[in-house]
Amino acid sequence: MVIRTLLPDLLAALPLPTLAVDRAERIVAMNAAASSLVGDAALDRHFINVLRQPTIVDAVEQCQRDDKPREAHYLSSDGINDTTFQVHVRKVPGTDYVVLSFQDITQVTKASKMRRDFVANVSHELRTPLTSLMGFIETLRGPARDDAATRDRFLGIMTGEAERMNRLVGDLLSLSRVEAEERVRPTERVDLRNVLQSTLRNLTPLAVEADVKLVPRLGTAPLPINGDADQLMQVFTNLIENAIKYGGSAKSVEIDVETTLRDPSLRGAALHVTITDHGAGIDPLHIPRLTERFYRADNHRSRALGGTGLGLAIVKHILNRHRGRMKITSTLGQGSQFTVVLPLETA
Repeated sequence: MVIRTLLPDLLAALPLPTLAVDRAERIVAMNAAASSLVGDAALDRHFINVLRQPTIVDAVEQCQRDDKPREAHYLSSDGINDTTFQVHVRKVPGTDYVVLSFQDITQVTKASKMRRDFVANVSHELRTPLTSLMGFIETLRGPARDDAATRDRFLGIMTGEAERMNRLVGDLLSLSRVEAEERVRPTERVDLRNVLQSTLRNLTPLAVEADVKLVPRLGTAPLPINGDADQLMQVFTNLIENAIKYGGSAKSVEIDVETTLRDPSLRGAALHVTITDHGAGIDPLHIPRLTERFYRADNHRSRALGGTGLGLAIVKHILNRHRGRMKITSTLGQGSQFTVVLPLETA
């Protein structure tokens, strides 16, 4: 048939991985993209032996029977990354050939999963304090209506839960803003030394209350970068506040600044700001996931200290906007180091 001789050239003109299956269910043609996906040896083989996924088999067989188009998902892996394809199965009118085209929807699938997880996490984080508030309100309206001591104690707890929800909503709004601005590079010239000094002044009362000594080693020279001063202050407020909370009382938190003419990760001059605490440290198992939304290495302790689980996610997005990086090292029982790497503006 003429169509059989034309199929290879027709499929070669298509950008998506595409292959054709005949009435005998053998792969009779495919383009280069499909060869990369299923292998060159797939040609002339039975498609079931090549694709081996029930949803694809059903879609092709039903399309052969009733000529109606079908769609299915095909999962592939190169041993490192998993890829999800949406497969469009269509019968070529007037022939016995079924054409399968593979569209990569991996990023769409991941984004959809992230949205579902995000909504589920937010719902969970808000539901816990809301449930507590509803329980206390019910008690205060009933058995504890005339009990002044119980009422005062419950109102204190309710205030704490309301403040926790307020912090969560504030962090969610902040995360939304920094994500919206992530692709917009800051152009304002900022002296990072001034930003760090302002941050330390604001956090000194918290350090005094926690019996933690802040030890800044910032030098005297200006530290010029292109950046958003408010967002950078948010980064260092989060990191230093975490070091104060998790570093333990009667200990110190050091803030060191170092410049380098060439940083491998940025491929240029860079500023390194390292915040070091001497607390319990972080299990290496948790470090790769610390910047995920709502991820907590110590869930109970983080909640008790007022953490929302969004702080390091906000830090990550702000640093992405500034073309920066964050490196985390920790040793159990000895403390942790969070190093912020930012491009240094040189003459």
